[in-house]
Amino acid sequence: MSQGIEDKVVVITGASSGLGEATARHLAERGAAVVLGARRRDRIDALAGELTSKGYNAKAIQTDVTDRQQVRNLVDTAVQEFGRVDVMLNNAGLMPLAPLERLKVDEWDRMIDVNVKGVLYGIAAALPHMKAQKSGHIINVSSVYGHVVDPGAAVYCATKFAVRALSEGLRKEVKPYNIRTTIISPGAVSTELLEHISEKDIQADTREFVSQIAVGADAFARAVAFAVNEPDDVDINEILFRPTAQPV
Repeated sequence: MSQGIEDKVVVITGASSGLGEATARHLAERGAAVVLGARRRDRIDALAGELTSKGYNAKAIQTDVTDRQQVRNLVDTAVQEFGRVDVMLNNAGLMPLAPLERLKVDEWDRMIDVNVKGVLYGIAAALPHMKAQKSGHIINVSSVYGHVVDPGAAVYCATKFAVRALSEGLRKEVKPYNIRTTIISPGAVSTELLEHISEKDIQADTREFVSQIAVGADAFARAVAFAVNEPDDVDINEILFRPTAQPV
């Protein structure tokens, strides 16, 4: 029975900022090899360079999670580089909030592509390797909005409810292969997520609310580390956390 973070190979999508960047730093500092996927190549190259300059194992691979082949390449490259994949963190996500009546259909499509299909592509890329290894850990990022629905957030909430449903189905299916699954549902965290909101009135209101209560992205990173650090016979299936001041 093994446990801990040291020497595990961790693939992270959405690693160029926010939750993914904080998690990459946190796990690398604890001895994991981190493989960073994101669309913004300059950002992940800079992060990987910073980590390797400190003696940590890190590799950056430009990845758009809406492209199945790119996600497969991300995971396959991790296996080629480090020999295995121990943790797949499906973190990439978008949150362009708006009431349904504003008919932001293109934004609905984009959220489904990134928040739902991107997670599925991550599962599809990692699962064959983990089945062959008879070990692994898939961590999917939902949200407090995967537990509650607020006006103006219906489509985003739907995508995050979907992540929880997919994760629970995955949990039940992968038991024969000794694979663990975790859903992490953060509340208000300081990230670039609010920049995705195109409706300026909603963005301003949301930013004002979040700025008053948000916790740092390191809170999410510690939640990931907690789940990963447990022994292989302990499966932390769901973590829901909020700032202490967050009422919703």
